[in-house]
Amino acid sequence: MNKFKFYFILLITTVSLFSCSKNDTPTYEPPRDYKTQYDVDIADIEEYLNTNYITVVNHPGFVDDQNVTITKIDAAQPSIMSYTANAFAGSTVFPQLWSKDVSKNNIIYKLYYLVLRPGIGESPCNVDGVMTSYRGDYLERTGTSGTTVTTVTATKFEEVVYPQAMISLFTTISGWSETFPIFKTGTYTANADGSITHYDFGAGVMFLPSGLAYYNTGSGSIPAYSPLVFSFKLYELQRLDQDNDGIFSFQEDLNGDGYVRTLATGVVNPDDTDGDGVPNFLDVDDDGDNYTTRLEITKPAGTNSGLSAYFPYDPIVDNPLTTAIETETKGVPEYSAAGTPDYTTPTRLRIYLDKAHHTAKP
Repeated sequence: MNKFKFYFILLITTVSLFSCSKNDTPTYEPPRDYKTQYDVDIADIEEYLNTNYITVVNHPGFVDDQNVTITKIDAAQPSIMSYTANAFAGSTVFPQLWSKDVSKNNIIYKLYYLVLRPGIGESPCNVDGVMTSYRGDYLERTGTSGTTVTTVTATKFEEVVYPQAMISLFTTISGWSETFPIFKTGTYTANADGSITHYDFGAGVMFLPSGLAYYNTGSGSIPAYSPLVFSFKLYELQRLDQDNDGIFSFQEDLNGDGYVRTLATGVVNPDDTDGDGVPNFLDVDDDGDNYTTRLEITKPAGTNSGLSAYFPYDPIVDNPLTTAIETETKGVPEYSAAGTPDYTTPTRLRIYLDKAHHTAKP
């Protein structure tokens, strides 16, 4: 039987190989120099920002709220780039065009993002899940036949109007994971027909160099080395726990910048407590004491560990089904030498980050 299956698979594979035309054969292009390609990408993006304008739909409670159309300037419309004038701390005038530096591939990328509305809820961490509607376009230079004049144009490759599932920013292109934490979710109401209406959600547009997108691989109909433009709306988020240690990854952002990262060897990571090169959000033993973080925030039956009795871990509010002490309001405690838990001091050293928690402390 196994032999028959082997020859059957071999036959199908052979037929498939010979039925492919030469035009179907994928081609491989060696990666270009990152800095050289970035210089091309950022020039195209900035030309696009300077030669196009936006039209935004303000239609609260409807699916087209904050839809944005990008059009070539043909009169006196303000360019997208002109909205940098609104981008300053405390500004309440939108749209606002901002940029941030992103370190990747041993160079610094400039990532432009347009804030149409910041949102009023919570911001995702760069490894959380997001519920988002979006439209994606890739940029390319096109020209008129017989001339050397070229212009940057956008071609749509994907659009999701009614999202059905969360997307993990941990597995998306880096441009997404860098941009979404800047925005916040909104609110929603459930309708009688089972549908959901979203309000006051964050909405924007991100302009990504190819090094923050698919670079030399492309994806589907997206050509290699294409800068990408995504307009998006951030409806909901889902807190994820990448290492399944009982602590959400966003709570392992120790320096509070909204991002947790894996950094190059030798680079100090502010979110790596034990300095073993594995950031806390991927480390099952955050403090390197050979007791897992999950063990340190639970107290299994029959275990004389002197650890917290709260499971599942909930740093925000008490769970009346599992919380035995009403003073537990801020999550995992620090223990004194007498074994007294401290749940309230903001600067306390939480038990799963304390290598010495198994020994008495002064």
